Amino acid sequence: MKFNVPSKTLYSYVSAVSKVINSKNAMTILNDFLFELEDNTLTISASDLENTLTAKLTVEEPEGEGRFCVDAHRLVDLLKELPDLGITFEIDDNLAITITYPGGKFDFMGVRGEEYPTTIEASLPENMLSFDCPTAQILSGIDNTLFAVGTDAVRPQMMGILWDIKPDAITFVSTDTRKLVKYRNWLSQPGVEGSFILPVKPANVIKNVFAKEENIHLDLDPKSATFSSPTFTFNCRFIKGNFPDYNRVIPTNNPYALTIDRQKFLNAVRRVGVFVDPGHGLVKFKLSSTNLVMKAQDNNFCTSAVETLPCDFTGNEMIIGFSAPYLIEIFNTLSTEEIVIKLSDPSRPGVFLPSENKENSELLMLLMPMTVQDF
Repeated sequence: MKFNVPSKTLYSYVSAVSKVINSKNAMTILNDFLFELEDNTLTISASDLENTLTAKLTVEEPEGEGRFCVDAHRLVDLLKELPDLGITFEIDDNLAITITYPGGKFDFMGVRGEEYPTTIEASLPENMLSFDCPTAQILSGIDNTLFAVGTDAVRPQMMGILWDIKPDAITFVSTDTRKLVKYRNWLSQPGVEGSFILPVKPANVIKNVFAKEENIHLDLDPKSATFSSPTFTFNCRFIKGNFPDYNRVIPTNNPYALTIDRQKFLNAVRRVGVFVDPGHGLVKFKLSSTNLVMKAQDNNFCTSAVETLPCDFTGNEMIIGFSAPYLIEIFNTLSTEEIVIKLSDPSRPGVFLPSENKENSELLMLLMPMTVQDF
C-alpha cells in the first residue's frame, strides 16, 4: 500500500481527530489512529469506545487498499515538525510503515486494522431522527451553556448539556444546581422532536473540530448521536437518565429589575473578588435605585474591599449575596453592553438576561443567591 499527501494537510486532520483520544486508555490499540485507504480516499479514525471521530481526505498516487493502525502521538508530533511539502507513506505486508520526504525517512511499525474496535452500532431507520442544522446554531448553544455543566458524579444527568429539540427550535440547557443556563435558538427548524444529554467531552470535540464547517447533519438514535459534515463524522454516546425539569426552577415572577453596565460590573467583581473568603467566594450587594455597592471580606486575613457602581434598580433597597466566581462566568458569557438582573427577594434566584437577545435566539441564566447576614 502506498500514497502521497501534503504534510500540513494531513497534520490538520490528524490533530483534529486526535482530540477524541484519551491520555490513558484501557486498550493499547486506542492510542492509535485507524487508517483506511480506498481508491484515492484516506479515512482517519480515532475512538475512546464512547466517542468515535473520522475524517476523510483525498490522497495522490494511491497504490493498493487496506487498513492499518499507527501510533497517534508519534505521528502527530512528527507531522507537526515537518515542513510543508508532500510526503509518501509505504506500508508493506508486515505492516512496516515508511514515511519519506525529500531529505528524510521515518520508520514505524503498524498494527492490523482488523484489531481496531468497532464502536458505532447500526440503528434501525424507524428509531432514528435526522435533520440538518447550521453549525453556528450548535456552536452558540454549546458556547452559552458549557460553563454551567455540573461536575458532581452523584448527579450524572447534570454532567452534560441537554438538547431539547422541537420542530421549530433547539433549546440547550445546563445546570450544576447553583447556576442554570437556558439558550433557545431557532436559526433553523429541525422539524423533529426529541431530547438527549450531550457529555462535556463530545461538546468540546464538536466546538474544536466542526468550527469551520457550514452545516452539520445529525442522526439521533436512542443511545447516541452522529454529527456529519463533508469532512468529519463524529459519533458519541449520550448520558443516560432524565434531565431535571428546567422550566420548573426558573422564576416566573421576579418584579424587580437591575440594569447595569456589563464590563464595569465584571471588572469590579474581579477586583473585589480578590478579597473574598475562598471557602465560599461571597460578594455582598446593596442595591438602591441609582447605585450598587459591592463588598467582600475575608475575616481569616482581615482583608476587605468595597466598590460602588451606578445602576438602575426598580425595587426597594435590597441586600443580596452571590458567588464571585459564578458571577464572573455568567458575565463573561453574556455579551451585550448592559445586563438585566431580575430579582424578587434575597432568598430567591436571580435571573440574568442580556439587554437585547441576538437574532433568532433567547438566552436566560439563573444563579442561586448566598445567605447574607448583614452588610
